[in-house]
Amino acid sequence: MKGNTASDRYDHKFGSSPPLSLGVEEELLLVDERNELVAEGELVLERITGPAADRVSTEIFSEQIELKTGICHGADDVLAHLGELRRLVADEGFHMLGAGLHPTSSSEPRLVSNPRYEVVREDFGNLLRTPPCGLHVHVGIPDPDTAVRLANAFRRYLPALQALSANSPFQAGVDSGHASARTSIVRSYPRFQVPREFRDYEDFCRVADELIAAAGVDDYTYIWWDVRPHPQLGTVEVRALDVQMNVAGSSAIAALVQAIAARELADPSGVDLSREALEESYFQAASHGLDAEILLDSAAPEPGRDACRRMLDSVWPYARELGSESALTEIERVLREGNGADEQRLVYRGAGMQGLLSHLAERTTR
Repeated sequence: MKGNTASDRYDHKFGSSPPLSLGVEEELLLVDERNELVAEGELVLERITGPAADRVSTEIFSEQIELKTGICHGADDVLAHLGELRRLVADEGFHMLGAGLHPTSSSEPRLVSNPRYEVVREDFGNLLRTPPCGLHVHVGIPDPDTAVRLANAFRRYLPALQALSANSPFQAGVDSGHASARTSIVRSYPRFQVPREFRDYEDFCRVADELIAAAGVDDYTYIWWDVRPHPQLGTVEVRALDVQMNVAGSSAIAALVQAIAARELADPSGVDLSREALEESYFQAASHGLDAEILLDSAAPEPGRDACRRMLDSVWPYARELGSESALTEIERVLREGNGADEQRLVYRGAGMQGLLSHLAERTTR
């Protein structure tokens, strides 16, 4: 009988898309010709028409937009979809920055008028001081319990993924001392955290129901864990990432997430690390990027680059089978040259803040 368990009340679409298919969402900042934030999110939606219009949406702040791919089979699809969407917005005369935070903005942003965001405004209050921009990667999953098993497994990869993707060292015109200041900001919001491990889909649904009731929100989409099953879309969603400067970076991260999923489904790692230790390791990665000491598959921390290299080596065969191997060369480049935070700091040392803003604007259009 329907309604006897929590999972009975969660209609889901697991199995509705091909296993290991991808969907990517990237949040981008809107800026003017001087690369300062502008509240034009609603105007973008008014201008964008045609088949791709439903792939562009506003986010909580008027100073940002979200671009969403369709269902993609691999990294090449992600690259094409996101590239088309960025060009579409740019062709309408809008300027974008691909960074987890705007490096200089300190003014209070404007919230989009939307009933969903009124709940957010009430919960977050004056914590909403600057638009944080993330990259979300969805992986299509065949059934609910597999989704929970994969979400559990992804928890141990979050510190390494954070170290690779960190792209927000500057906040309000100064170096924050963190590779991902975006992470420090969103950690002050409710329900942004590494989740605990769930026994099965029923356990996930029960905890989600309790949290929904405690928070006074409508559904589980107000639970912004770093990785979560997403029943409405039939995916596991990895959320703990800074948006990347260009689409090559976004597609590379998506390829890596897809390959990790394939590896875990074929050969589960079975690593048992506490939520508390993973949360701390994730914080260390957000603070120090690839220079952090992080956990991967044991309770002994290791240098971030070493952990990321071992992670990458372990998933290469799966990326090859998925046809996304070439995209991982961008991850190789990051391990050699540094992540987005390293690049931002390097440009700032040579060209100052205005030079950095120009660099971000130019990189976002490539």
